[in-house]
Amino acid sequence: MTYEHNFNPTISDKDVFTQIVKEKEDIGYYNLPFQDTTAFKEYAKEVKQTNVVVIGIGGSSLGTYAIYKYLKHSRDLSKKLFFLETTDPIDIKSKLENIDLEDTLFIVISKSGTTVETVSIFKYINSLVTCDSSNTVVITEYDSKLNAYAKIHRMKRFEIPKNVGGRFSVFSAVGLLPLAIVGIDIDELLRGAQETHNDFFGGMWSESKKLETNERLLKKARFLVEYKNSFNINVVFSYSSRLEGFNKWYIQLWGESLGKIDINNTHQGLTPVGIIGPIDQHSFLQLIIQGRRDKTVTVIKVENFDNDLKIPAITLDGLEELDYLNNLEFSSLIKSQADATIESINAVGDIPCDVISIDGVCESSIASLMYEYELLTSLVGKFMYINTYDQPGVESGKIILKKNLGNK
Repeated sequence: MTYEHNFNPTISDKDVFTQIVKEKEDIGYYNLPFQDTTAFKEYAKEVKQTNVVVIGIGGSSLGTYAIYKYLKHSRDLSKKLFFLETTDPIDIKSKLENIDLEDTLFIVISKSGTTVETVSIFKYINSLVTCDSSNTVVITEYDSKLNAYAKIHRMKRFEIPKNVGGRFSVFSAVGLLPLAIVGIDIDELLRGAQETHNDFFGGMWSESKKLETNERLLKKARFLVEYKNSFNINVVFSYSSRLEGFNKWYIQLWGESLGKIDINNTHQGLTPVGIIGPIDQHSFLQLIIQGRRDKTVTVIKVENFDNDLKIPAITLDGLEELDYLNNLEFSSLIKSQADATIESINAVGDIPCDVISIDGVCESSIASLMYEYELLTSLVGKFMYINTYDQPGVESGKIILKKNLGNK
């Protein structure tokens, strides 16, 4: 008797881990934390301009913005970093009005080298200022048309590896070069990502038997997939405005990676939502607590805000009952608000909720968080039996856009 089947039963944690280890041989983002950063740091030393403008969209800018947004108010940075990432003419004009273009380095980022939005903005910049080897650097695949253009004009070029997708590229030249130029410690960034990598891959089925990160991420990924029909919306509730960029990056990473058709031709996907506390606890928290039970919630707390701003010890007429706030640090207040939100969610008993606490406002902390979410995304993709790294839905829209514009 012979037997064949095309069933795809629930996959075991060990099998998923084994597949991820195998995948490291072909998917490039896993090993980015261990690259040599010398070329980025050496180029950064040469940059004389005060302003740095990243021209790129989606994966070419969101990760860099997330890290810059998280760190810029706690670092004495030598340069200012700006992002041109939309074809909205009002946004382009308003940003450029505040930048001295003669004192600006332009970093043009496009993996394919033919991204419509990026090339359109770069064309406009070229109409305002001469873009040449003195003020423009290109980050792209080495066989792209953008790379060929940069080579003709003798512009400095950095490579996006073929096996690193845009939304997983923050720890490549895409993020490391602009961040190094403005003065962020990229070696500390990679150290944070390395720690998460080593915690995960030194896990359950490896010789070191280090369980925590490995077991935790596998457990979370499995839950999200096994209960995806009940809890299809994944809310990241970040209790710091510094994490606004991280939320945007997470939404692209989660949505573009996991909204796919699986090997059984079934439409899959989890819907990412990113909100900021305490702002959104006065709106979205109501929906979480008493709305439909279709959401998981991940609360992200920052333990050390690196800021001692206090509520002054003054009494306002008629508001004496709030004097308990006097001399309280704002960082303590926002942490208490986060704790109250967590307690209120847990109290109802039927909303899946987990809490991530970031040690402080530093390079290693934000990098560790971002690398962990990349790993989580890959794990969920394996449990779903999908290709986490392509984006045919996005590509179809690009093809239609170019066709329609070409016919005008």
